[in-house]
Amino acid sequence: MAQQGTDEQVDETTGAVGANDGFVVDTQDCEARELAHRERGTARPITVVGNPVLHRECREVTEFDEKLAALIDDMFASQKAAEGVGLAANQIGVDLKVFVYDCPDDEGLRHTGVVVNPVLLDLPADQRILDDSNEGCLSVPTAYASLARPDYAVVHGQDAEGNPIKVRGTGYFARCLQHETDHLYGRLYIDRLSKRERKDALRQMAEGTPRYETVPND
Repeated sequence: MAQQGTDEQVDETTGAVGANDGFVVDTQDCEARELAHRERGTARPITVVGNPVLHRECREVTEFDEKLAALIDDMFASQKAAEGVGLAANQIGVDLKVFVYDCPDDEGLRHTGVVVNPVLLDLPADQRILDDSNEGCLSVPTAYASLARPDYAVVHGQDAEGNPIKVRGTGYFARCLQHETDHLYGRLYIDRLSKRERKDALRQMAEGTPRYETVPND
C-alpha cells in the first residue's frame, strides 16, 4: 500500500511478541527488525495493474524455508525502495500468499511484520465503522481515491516459520491489513471503486510518473 510493548514471549526471528489474547504485538523494535530484513534483501521492481499475477488468487505457502525467508527480506527491501507501508508478494511478481508491512496507525504507532496465508476476519456489524479516507497502491502508482473500509481489521495467518498468528489494526493500519490481504486474492483497491472512480484512478496513473522502478506490461 502506498503512503499517505507483561508475560510475553518474543519471537527472535520476527520480533513479534505473543500477548495473552493471542494477538502479536508488532510495535517493538520496528526500526531494527525492518532494517535487518532490508539489509539482507534486494529491492525488486513493482508490478502494476494489468499484470496477470495481480488479478488472480495467489497460491498458499506450504514450505516455510530459506526461500520464503529470502522472499520476505526482498519484500521489505522493495517496500522501502518504493516508499510503501505494505507490500504483497504478487506486487513483485511472486505468486504466493505473503505480505509485509511497516505502517503507522492513526495514533502514529508503528507496526512492522509479515503475514503468510492471511485470512481477513469477517467482523460483526457493530464493529464495522466505515472510514472513507483516501487510498493508494504501489501497483497503481500516483493514483488515489476515497474508499470506505472498516476502521478496525483482524487478520489470521501464519508467521515466517508457519506458526499461527493473529494481527489486528485500527485506522490507517486497518486499511493496510485489508488492502494487502485483498492483493493476495487478486483484488486491487480500484476494483472496489465505481466505474467512474476506477477510470479516474487509471487516468491519474497514466498522467503520473512513478518514483520507483516498475515492471512494464507487455
